[in-house]
Amino acid sequence: MAEAVDYVYYDGSRLFSWVSDMSGIPVDQVNFVISQFLALGLAPLFRSVFHPSKTSAATRHAFGLVLGLAFGYFCFGMQAVHLAGLPALCYIVMRTQSPHVMQRTVLAVALIYLSCIHLHRQKYDYGSYTLDITGPLMVITQKVTSLAFSLHDGLTRQEEELTANQKYHMIKKMPTALEYFSYMFHFQALMCGPVLFYRDYIDFIDGHNFLKHAPPSTSVDSNSNSKNFVLEPSPSLVVFKKFVSSMLCALLFMVLLPKFPITRVKEQDFVTEESLVSKMSYLIVATSLVRFKYYHAWLLADAICNASGLGFNGYRKDGSARWDLISNVDVLGFELGLSLRDSIEQWNKGTTRWLRMCVYERAPRFKTVLTYALSALWHGFYPGYYLTFASGAMFTFASRAVRRSIRPYFMGSKSHKAVYDILTMLTTRVVMGYITFSFVILEFWPSVNLYLNMYLWLHVLAVLAMTVLPVLIPPRRLPPANAVANGMPAKKLD
Repeated sequence: MAEAVDYVYYDGSRLFSWVSDMSGIPVDQVNFVISQFLALGLAPLFRSVFHPSKTSAATRHAFGLVLGLAFGYFCFGMQAVHLAGLPALCYIVMRTQSPHVMQRTVLAVALIYLSCIHLHRQKYDYGSYTLDITGPLMVITQKVTSLAFSLHDGLTRQEEELTANQKYHMIKKMPTALEYFSYMFHFQALMCGPVLFYRDYIDFIDGHNFLKHAPPSTSVDSNSNSKNFVLEPSPSLVVFKKFVSSMLCALLFMVLLPKFPITRVKEQDFVTEESLVSKMSYLIVATSLVRFKYYHAWLLADAICNASGLGFNGYRKDGSARWDLISNVDVLGFELGLSLRDSIEQWNKGTTRWLRMCVYERAPRFKTVLTYALSALWHGFYPGYYLTFASGAMFTFASRAVRRSIRPYFMGSKSHKAVYDILTMLTTRVVMGYITFSFVILEFWPSVNLYLNMYLWLHVLAVLAMTVLPVLIPPRRLPPANAVANGMPAKKLD
């Protein structure tokens, strides 16, 4: 019955329903894969036929915009009207409101529009993972709000008032309609991101993304409007590696996840009869396998962007090109993160950058809480999201308390620090499984029921870490000798 409901709700093209029937893969996922493969095939045209040295910026804008609209209609049908509705309303706000308040109005309009779509989806297609417009709308919301804040910074604030990140992204000129809607709908990142900030997008369209990262021996003016171009590094090898990695993640997801379905955690015998160790082991494995779906989508999207020339980020010390400017995930960085904060920074990195730009760097107080709150609202209204983000905020504070009190005792030697790093990495894996399963199953009572049957053991430890640990082991300063040896100032650890 669930599959039938998903099929009726989905409004995208049915042209390839026969592929769905033959493969058993839902038609929405078939359309997604086809659109992404087409995007990967068409992306190199930006580096050949539509290279900045051969065509105008307007042509490059139009090419990306037209393809984006075509892919949007192919995958979402008439629902794609919302992909235009949200940015159109926000563009009107940008054009008509004072730049002193425009950024907050845009944020409110975008979140209200997105929230209405989330609620509609939640009412008519509850708990389904059918492809629909909420995913692209979430990315568009990030684009319109980040652009609004960048315009606010460029038009109303002095440079000395801005952080380094805000200075880099500030915009002093309102985009034209073509520039704006091309930025919203360019096909490389329409389906699932990654979020691309406006300055980086314009640098790509104008060809300055290579000029500003030219090798030191190359004499170019990246701020000029002349047609000066340096020898551009080829992304072919990077695209190939990301594509293969994406396909491998898809294969692992399809083969292994059915053996560890996340719905198992809602079954009564699992909740009441399995031991705490068995429950935690299953949560860690099941949530890890679910992540491979995201790795597949994000790595493929990153490969598409790189194939078009998007994502170039300068050169390493050995002279090799970096193509990670807009990468959304570092798989090994996330899976081997030494702390909750380290792992979070490697997961959905575009969203992390967006939250930092719009909330964390601007909120006068309660930065962490407000950042998690916006992240939860942006995701939607499933109770499982809010359980995950509330727990995430709690464990972020708890990990800081542990770090301040415990870490200095392991800084005496490299071997001690290695032991500390291994322990924190393993602890982070446990915490990730514990707090993210509710994000996947979406529901409140099944999540709470499992937590209660696990005695809320990690929540209790987190509370003790924040309240009792600082009293028993007060945070202390590293000795100057250790601080120098470890390349850190002798100060209280944060």
